[in-house]
Amino acid sequence: RTFTGCPRHNFLKMSCLNYTFSSYYLHSAPVATIFILAYILIFFLCMVGNLLVCFIVLKNKQMRTVTNIFILNLAISDLLVGIFCLPITLADNLITGWPFDEVTCKMSGLVQGASVSASVFTLVAIAVERFRCIVYPFQQKLTPRQAIITITFIWALAIIIMCPSAVTLTVSHDAYHFMMDGDNTTYPLYTCWEAWPDQSMRKIYTMVLFSHIYLAPVTLIVIMYTRIALKLFKSPASIRDAQAEDEGRRVYRRKIRVVNMLLMVALLFTVSWLPLWILILLTDYGNMSSSQLNVLAVYIYPFAHWLAFFNSSINPIVYGYFNENFRRGFQAAFKFGLCLVEIKRPCSERSGVNELVVKRLEQINLWRKNWSE
Repeated sequence: RTFTGCPRHNFLKMSCLNYTFSSYYLHSAPVATIFILAYILIFFLCMVGNLLVCFIVLKNKQMRTVTNIFILNLAISDLLVGIFCLPITLADNLITGWPFDEVTCKMSGLVQGASVSASVFTLVAIAVERFRCIVYPFQQKLTPRQAIITITFIWALAIIIMCPSAVTLTVSHDAYHFMMDGDNTTYPLYTCWEAWPDQSMRKIYTMVLFSHIYLAPVTLIVIMYTRIALKLFKSPASIRDAQAEDEGRRVYRRKIRVVNMLLMVALLFTVSWLPLWILILLTDYGNMSSSQLNVLAVYIYPFAHWLAFFNSSINPIVYGYFNENFRRGFQAAFKFGLCLVEIKRPCSERSGVNELVVKRLEQINLWRKNWSE
């Protein structure tokens, strides 16, 4: 709710007809509750799932393949999004003004942009690695050391491409615009925005970001996975003959599962971030009225942000569904957590379950042994 004029209690006795007053909260209590619960859900999934992915890859040496090292980097970037961006974006979507300081304004923009850039560059690196292994199997394969060097380059490039945004992001105070709560208490309005010398520069930078961290990478990923699919499903007779043996069939199916998993991750990234990119392009190039921009900012942007952040929480579920090693790791962690809960119960409550606890521990040790093998 935005209006011009004076609040009900104008104790300063000053002319305020040129002042604008907006509601402190952008949404009603039921709508805000829905937003908060939705964001808490993906925050929980993001933290638990990606921490488990990091633990599984780092704990088990057998899991430290080139592809899994890249997946580890994806999990780290998703954790950064969940920790630094998700809570700040939620607060920004609930309150009319910017509720934090300028350092938070700059850091949230830099971390979110760099994390997303690192994610999409990592997806490209994974596609390239799979492309070389499957389409050109006799070429020299990427080593784990080379994968780590590639990841370092990815993060350096991601930070560099987001530096203009971090430099121009600033917090400004609107002297003629105030926020007002239900008790008619007024608060100064601060906004976090990119202060470009010329708005045309902002439009150019938006298009550079769109082409470099969405359009071009997604196009490359589609091309590479298309070539991979053609190689796997239209394989020459020699490959089909090899499938007649159990080992050949097992290798072939494992490659199919890995490609399906990675393709699903890339597809979910593309779909999850597309609405937000459409809104960003509409904001800069749509020549929309202030009322239309207000509708986008208040109602559409929160959902688009939620969908983009949802991508950071869904990846571990995809890994567990398609990859047996990740699935075993998740199951072992879950069973271990249940066992700890039972052990911490009072003795009077555990008197009849000691044998069950011992069996659970034996099952977990067996899981860990099978998993490491």
